[in-house]
Amino acid sequence: MSPLLLLLRWSTVVVLAVAFGCLVYAVSSAPSRQATRFGLRGLKRQTSIRKSDTWAQFEPLVRWLGVRVSRLINDDLRASLDEQISNAGDYLGLTAEEYVALCMLSALGSAVVGAIAGFPMQLGGGLTVVVAAVFGAALPYLQISGQATERLKSIARGLPYTIDLMSLSMGAGLDFPGAVRQVVDKSSNPDDPIVEEFTLLLQGLNLGRTRKDALIEFSKRAPVDAVREFVNALVQAEERGNPVAEVLAIQAGVSRQRRSTRAEEAAAKAGVQMIMPLALVFFAILGLVLGPALMTIGRGLN
Repeated sequence: MSPLLLLLRWSTVVVLAVAFGCLVYAVSSAPSRQATRFGLRGLKRQTSIRKSDTWAQFEPLVRWLGVRVSRLINDDLRASLDEQISNAGDYLGLTAEEYVALCMLSALGSAVVGAIAGFPMQLGGGLTVVVAAVFGAALPYLQISGQATERLKSIARGLPYTIDLMSLSMGAGLDFPGAVRQVVDKSSNPDDPIVEEFTLLLQGLNLGRTRKDALIEFSKRAPVDAVREFVNALVQAEERGNPVAEVLAIQAGVSRQRRSTRAEEAAAKAGVQMIMPLALVFFAILGLVLGPALMTIGRGLN
């Protein structure tokens, strides 16, 4: 290895070490902001710890580092991270500070792995460490954003069936809390996101919250168009004094129509999306059929 390349590599290592030391000093010297452990996220935290031994081992470190970095996060960033975690169903019971701490730990671990892999394989150790650290820092974000997307899709898919059940329940004489209770009790999967949200809705009603406040909180935790339309219809029905059972019946019909429309749109898009894979398969088969013939003709010409 040339002296210039060796000097460049070790200079990169020194710069990264100094940057890491400055980060550690900033984190350790910053005044901490104590995070609360109560509410739904506390319950999610305990459930996640019971289900995952790996998370149970790392959770104290993430919690400790989250308290250390709490004053490094401004209010706008904290609100944005809280919203993302909430959309993901309070993933692992994390707070915004612990979310940042998890990204930092992931970046550090990935940087160590990049350094170990980069130096022996002559891949340019400094560049490998930087790329690995950036990728590691993005991993928690990709995981939580993906979880939020899947959760919101699941709620949008399950809401039409839920509205149907509520409409039938209220048509049979139950009140609104009773219809919500039917949704929760008749579900075969208590971990279904739509069931979790209606469980929270029912708990809020049982604690004395108004129906309007509980529904608005539901729309905030599941910001999709189907939920917003459902909540707006029920809130307007309550404000105008319209029968909720009739509104639910209308919403059930609209949701079924929208579901059929989405299915037709997906079927139409599927045909277009299959053109390229089918073309590749066609050319592959064409090559298998014509390849031997072309090789035979070529040998004959020679």
